[in-house]
Amino acid sequence: MAEDQQYLFIDFEFTMPEKGKRTRGFYPEIIEAGVVAVVNNQIQEKYSTFVTPVRFPILSNRCKSFLQIQQDQVDQGITFMELINKFTSLAQGFNNTVVTWGNMDMKVLRQNCEQASLSFPFRAKEMDLSMEYKRFFGDQNQTGLWKAVQEYGKDGVGKHHRALDDALTTYHIFKLVEKDKRYLHNPEQTTIGDRIDLSQLFNKFA
Repeated sequence: MAEDQQYLFIDFEFTMPEKGKRTRGFYPEIIEAGVVAVVNNQIQEKYSTFVTPVRFPILSNRCKSFLQIQQDQVDQGITFMELINKFTSLAQGFNNTVVTWGNMDMKVLRQNCEQASLSFPFRAKEMDLSMEYKRFFGDQNQTGLWKAVQEYGKDGVGKHHRALDDALTTYHIFKLVEKDKRYLHNPEQTTIGDRIDLSQLFNKFA
């Protein structure tokens, strides 16, 4: 029996060092995760959690200021292993495509798995939607998530740099791009009747 296709729209927020300060052995750790699971164009689950960092458990002032995440929020978060277990559970039984905006989320997830000696939770196709967007619109530079949705004349969901809000915004852009792709491949043929109000034309000669 064929597995259903599931899209997992994922966004992470990471730790960051103080600006201009070298921290020996530093690497970004996931401290907030947001996931939107979509099957047959329907949202099946929205998941959001804080994650407690291990290697550098104390958030830098820069990190707290930029992300608006407080120390007590991550202190009360789940462990990284619990996050991996959640991802494994979400992916089970589906043919998965993981969609992110940019390539950093999956890079950091892989690095964090290596540091924790845990298996990567996804055996899935990975899509960097920012590159799809760049190719589709012919932009020379990669566009930021919220700039991209604003270029569509839409608003992002909730607050930028909150993981679930950014995952939802990524999902909305995905739907917009896919709709435009379908239109380009199958443009509706317009007839002269679509272009002219024939009732007015008939009245003119009545």
